[in-house]
Amino acid sequence: MDLGAGRRGVDMGPSAIRIAGLNQAIALLGYEVTDAGNVHVHPPEAVEEMNPRARYLQQIAAAAGELAAIVEEALEEDALPVVLGGDHSIAIGSVAGLASYYRKRDRKVGVIWLDAHADSNTPETSPSGNIHGMPLAALLGRGARELTHVAGFAPKVLPENTAIIGARSIDPGERELLKSLGIRVFTMSELDERGMPDVINEAVEIASLNTAGLHVTMDMDFIDPFYAPGVGTPERGGATYREGHFAMEKIADSGRVLSVELTEVNPVFDAANQTAQLAVELILSALGKKIL
Repeated sequence: MDLGAGRRGVDMGPSAIRIAGLNQAIALLGYEVTDAGNVHVHPPEAVEEMNPRARYLQQIAAAAGELAAIVEEALEEDALPVVLGGDHSIAIGSVAGLASYYRKRDRKVGVIWLDAHADSNTPETSPSGNIHGMPLAALLGRGARELTHVAGFAPKVLPENTAIIGARSIDPGERELLKSLGIRVFTMSELDERGMPDVINEAVEIASLNTAGLHVTMDMDFIDPFYAPGVGTPERGGATYREGHFAMEKIADSGRVLSVELTEVNPVFDAANQTAQLAVELILSALGKKIL
């Protein structure tokens, strides 16, 4: 899906990641792999855009609902969902499915959000109306009801169980919301000062506090565009190749991972599929691959 993005191309991201050998690589880790295919989404040319404050709202809400059902079904089969994007608005469905599954068991879930952006706008604060800048706000119960109530309830995650890592471009409206909710945001400046180990440890603690576990979702623009040029909204000054791997490795080591998501791979802006290849490597690290 690229309905939530301002630049076309991330709808091809899942195909690029598959072409880079994801399924085979996961199988080599010892997992049994089932590829559930793609959620059906019409391209922008085939649908009418109705709401400039939340572009393609109905279509994105429908796709999120379908994805939520697929994720919940996977969890009911004792599987670990790995969700491929597509723009980051897909996280609305991914976390909805995870939260729904554990809500029926009276448990909460946490989220670690690795991203250059906070994705915490609402239709009222968004400068662009692009919904890929709104998913975290929706999961926290803020924004359009069509997004906040995917799977029939809100919020999906509580502020005290939410950590954003790698932020370096935050809109004014997002800043106000994050401060009002007390969301822990680890900026790149804090990462530089403290180092990735301390930041990841604290983020895992936040996402794990009184929860069944956590959803880790990475926008590929978390990584510096030198290593990951194939993204729709690149921001210089991101995580290095090794920092990205270390983050995923440490999160995997926590034993708290319930589902993994990687979004915003845009082959249109990539070079020789290197961003998709890095995406495969990062997913493997999140699933427990180690050097030794």
